[in-house]
Amino acid sequence: MSVRPIVTLGDPRLRLAGEPVDRFDKALHELLDDLTETMRAAPGLGLAAPQLGVSLRACVVELEDDRVLELVNPTIVRGDGNDRDLEGCLSVPGYYGYVERREKVWVVAQDRFGRRIKAAADGITSRAFQHEIDHLEGILFIDHLDSLDDLIPVSRIRAEQGLPEDDEALPASA
Repeated sequence: MSVRPIVTLGDPRLRLAGEPVDRFDKALHELLDDLTETMRAAPGLGLAAPQLGVSLRACVVELEDDRVLELVNPTIVRGDGNDRDLEGCLSVPGYYGYVERREKVWVVAQDRFGRRIKAAADGITSRAFQHEIDHLEGILFIDHLDSLDDLIPVSRIRAEQGLPEDDEALPASA
């Protein structure tokens, strides 16, 4: 496992749709391990292969109980309700924006061995699933904003919440 550099806004690899995974081999396992280690080192709530410059349909999401769910070839099969909240991205560092997402989602995917898995999530985990699956389509959270003028710098959030510069109490990024 290793921490890899995260691709940031402006790199064209972020806009490529990931290719379906058809080989569940050592290379995929290493990628999933690196996604987890890089996500936790950042720190973030999720990370998708395109954020490491790899155009594959694979991502990881940190669950509330500190487990990581690996999603290979994920598809959202159902969503309920709407939720508008602050969202950030490790590939768009220093900024947040209010994004509307489904409040609850159901996902079908494969695990690292190619076995079919199902997952349901609400709240922040639902938001992370949707955010990471968007990455697999070349979509960034900023694409959900009406304008880039709607981006909120971290410094403004810190000032509004009275947080010091080194405080990590900001909304998590995926």
